[in-house]
Amino acid sequence: MSVKITYFVHGTTTDNEQHVSSGWKDAELSVLGEQQAVKLKEQTTDAAFDVVFCSDLQRAHRSALLAWDGVYPIVPDARLRECNYGTLNGASSDIVEPMQEDECIENTFPEGESYEDVKVRVADFLEFLKANYDGKHVAIVAHKAPQLSLNVLLKGKTWKQALADDWRKTKSWQPGWEYELR
Repeated sequence: MSVKITYFVHGTTTDNEQHVSSGWKDAELSVLGEQQAVKLKEQTTDAAFDVVFCSDLQRAHRSALLAWDGVYPIVPDARLRECNYGTLNGASSDIVEPMQEDECIENTFPEGESYEDVKVRVADFLEFLKANYDGKHVAIVAHKAPQLSLNVLLKGKTWKQALADDWRKTKSWQPGWEYELR
């Protein structure tokens, strides 16, 4: 069998609006981000999830709560956190984003982790899903690095391909991305 996954990114944060890469900094949703999360509930009325997992960082957890509190069980999980940028958590995106694309795929951010480290966390989470949610439809609300990790793990992309094809570059957001875990 398999696990159907629909992946959602958290709403816009105050850091996003200031061109800051939050990482493990616990940034809040902006007014726009809260509106986006509420609208997501409307955009997914014909979906039926068995459970919603989210990063334990407040921007993802709050997005999940605003969209589906009282509709589906919502379970925070630290394995779905954004990449830990270490000393660069909360730094300008002009500094962090080029490092994501090149040197920090395999090498860690200063006192943080690499994208490969995030992939290991996400792979562990996927093993958990396989063992406990076979045949189910799971929603995930999280961040950029975990989504790119899914593209590497489940879509067979290299990191370079996943980064090059990232929807954030073309501003082609959509209300959910589909994955299948076999």
